[in-house]
Amino acid sequence: MNKAQFIDAVAAAGNISKKDAAVAVNAVTDAIIAALKNGENVQLMGFGNFEVKEREARECRNPKTGETVMAPATKRPAFTAGKAFKDALN
Repeated sequence: MNKAQFIDAVAAAGNISKKDAAVAVNAVTDAIIAALKNGENVQLMGFGNFEVKEREARECRNPKTGETVMAPATKRPAFTAGKAFKDALN
């Protein structure tokens, strides 16, 4: 399912227009991103938790030349599924 299909599903489930569903979906994703940028975790009970994990700088190899290079430290988003979400899939 891509974003357009997701918006269609939200519109159908909420009995709202696709335009309103798109606004809602974009608002949710923007709010999650803003919270993560501010260093906050987002916990949606029954669905899961979004958080930012830090990856330390590390030594890597360039596969083309074999040269050792340093990859910088980065931040990455992480999602942990909630119990209700996991149970719904099984």
